[in-house]
Amino acid sequence: MEQDDPAEALTELRERRLGPFELLQVAAGSGLAAYAVWALLLQPGFRRVPLRLQVPYVGASVRQVEHTLSLLRGRSGKLVDLGSGDGRIVLAAHRCGLRPAVGYELNPWLVGLARLYAWRAGCADSVCYHRVDLWKVSLRDCYNVSVFLAPSVLPLLEKKLQAELPEGARVVSGRFPLPTWQPVAVVGEGVDRVWAYDTHSSGPAGQAAPAPSSALVPRAPDPQAG
Repeated sequence: MEQDDPAEALTELRERRLGPFELLQVAAGSGLAAYAVWALLLQPGFRRVPLRLQVPYVGASVRQVEHTLSLLRGRSGKLVDLGSGDGRIVLAAHRCGLRPAVGYELNPWLVGLARLYAWRAGCADSVCYHRVDLWKVSLRDCYNVSVFLAPSVLPLLEKKLQAELPEGARVVSGRFPLPTWQPVAVVGEGVDRVWAYDTHSSGPAGQAAPAPSSALVPRAPDPQAG
């Protein structure tokens, strides 16, 4: 029996037009591969979290990190990043003197990635990343909080912040503002806009103040830089 020439078989496969059923098979296979990636990288940890409290991961841009740091300039004490993703804000805050800097992230793959970046930056023993549901984190000793979360969870987050944050704490929210709190400063435009809120004994309040210039803030360190 003669065996097919691999080169001829490959040429025939390239020139062959796929029928409707074969196209459907390709589409189904592509969808299955995409689902496998999502299930492996993004779904872990979400299974025990109600759907309305789940937040998809979207990494902060360099400009967003710069704006966050500009609104925390001159402050001291503990910083926590709720939903810290790959840890870039925590790492940048630590380098700017906010210590301890702690990230809380539910996805184990992102926690591992954040720890890898911290190790490559020589900060593995200086920053902390915990695989914890942010809704179960106590904020009673947190004076600096950063959040880059979906707008659907921000009303619930407001209640948690109001109930737990100490007086004098600052919250920096990226991409979306807190729905009812009055910001004390706003930096950036579009998706890079960041809002700052201060808490007082009577609750979060403040009149809008001129935004600090992000041009004066050193560029945020790249978490992938060695």
